[in-house]
Amino acid sequence: MDKNQHDKFMRRAIELSEKASLIEKTGGVFGAVIVKDNKIIAEGYNQVTKQNDPTWHAEMQAIREACKKLGSPHLDGCILYTSAESCPMCMATAYWAHINQIYYGALVEDAKKYGNFQDVDIYKELKKEAKDRKIKCTEILRDEAVEVWKKFAEMPNHVHY
Repeated sequence: MDKNQHDKFMRRAIELSEKASLIEKTGGVFGAVIVKDNKIIAEGYNQVTKQNDPTWHAEMQAIREACKKLGSPHLDGCILYTSAESCPMCMATAYWAHINQIYYGALVEDAKKYGNFQDVDIYKELKKEAKDRKIKCTEILRDEAVEVWKKFAEMPNHVHY
């Protein structure tokens, strides 16, 4: 793919970020598109405040739509263009979806500087031991939970992704 194609797809992601933040005012300055075979197959823009849903990020919406369109939880051969570096949730989802490559515009630091988005703080939290995080994480009833995992492992044809 040539530079003009990459620029075209990134410009669409940036247009969607403007739609989210300045035009519809549905959330932060985030837009995303997913491309396969040089064609946009899905788009998304931030709608966190409109939907009252902290997971309604541009990348999440685009990934959901692309998976539906392709009929698979995996997006092998797809490229994600996003107007800003992905937050930890969106980055993890890109891995789960098997996105091949990500192109991004603004940096996490830009989102913090101009929009007070705290992704940098989340990255720092995730590096800590679970017991030392702001949101405390405590293991409980592991044996009972693992029993279901054991039954799942023994099941023929269990779902694996």
